[in-house]
Amino acid sequence: MAGKLMNAVQYDWYGGGPAGLKHVGILVPVPRKDEVLLKLEAASLNPVDCKIQKGQLRPLFPKSFPFIPVTDVAGEIVKVGSGVKKFKAGDKVVAMLGNFRGGGLAEFAVAKENLTVPRPPEVSAAEGAGLPIAGLTAHQALTQSTGIKLDGSGPRKNILITAASGGVGHYAVQLAKLGNTHVTATCGARNLDFVKSLGADEVLDYKTPDGAALKSPSGQKYDAVIHCATGIPFSSFEPNLSPNGKVINLTPSFGLLMTSALKKLTCSKKQLVPFFLVPKGENLDYLVQLVKGGKLKTVIDSKHPLSKAEDAWAKIIDGHATGKIIVEP
Repeated sequence: MAGKLMNAVQYDWYGGGPAGLKHVGILVPVPRKDEVLLKLEAASLNPVDCKIQKGQLRPLFPKSFPFIPVTDVAGEIVKVGSGVKKFKAGDKVVAMLGNFRGGGLAEFAVAKENLTVPRPPEVSAAEGAGLPIAGLTAHQALTQSTGIKLDGSGPRKNILITAASGGVGHYAVQLAKLGNTHVTATCGARNLDFVKSLGADEVLDYKTPDGAALKSPSGQKYDAVIHCATGIPFSSFEPNLSPNGKVINLTPSFGLLMTSALKKLTCSKKQLVPFFLVPKGENLDYLVQLVKGGKLKTVIDSKHPLSKAEDAWAKIIDGHATGKIIVEP
């Protein structure tokens, strides 16, 4: 592969949206000792990809320009670094590339061995590529932030999931129902039946009065909220929380971080908890196995060729995708 050129999509500055993306021919990257080189078969987009382009995560991401965005990929290993023990050329895998490096909108990418997991034949490249950020976020929010046991062995909890038809939300509904939970979910009118099909017990159209008030139709008080939407103040959740209920906020803004700090200072039992993903390979492998076993599905909103990555980028910016947006090299 040394010296070979590949097609990639990158941007050279902050902002620009889909028009800021540029198709280039660049050298195929070389894996370091703890990395694998993948021939990509699918990549999935996440809202954080747009935030990075807008400069909302500077100075952390990206570290430098030009930058090839997207972290969630599936493909075939074509070369392994000297220290790699778990994989060999020819293995099919799912991987999460580091936000520091990105690299997913390309024909080839390098991934760290510890965030790369095997992909069985039962899991398509597109299904696998959808999992890393969205699936791991849903998994971590449910199991660590709210303490739900996905084998169903824990105490019953009432959960609210906002924006339940989106990337994180559609995984969160499915995973929550593996635990001992009653799930109320919000989404747009066109996705009510879709979210019910994922297993939600109650579904609210967020544009109706009850949906805007976040009230459970059966009068449940929520032990936890997996908050995947934006623009909803904590005061909207508070009346619907159980005495020790908490809102796990997946898109923390400055204002919500201040609310969270204030709740802690006042020793309120109802808490707003900012969420930050800590990706782990074993959790990604767990999700892949759930997909293999038919207990979790990646719903694909749309697929786009790498040559039309701008179309996929416009769709993720629009923010109304049902499930995951996939780009295929």
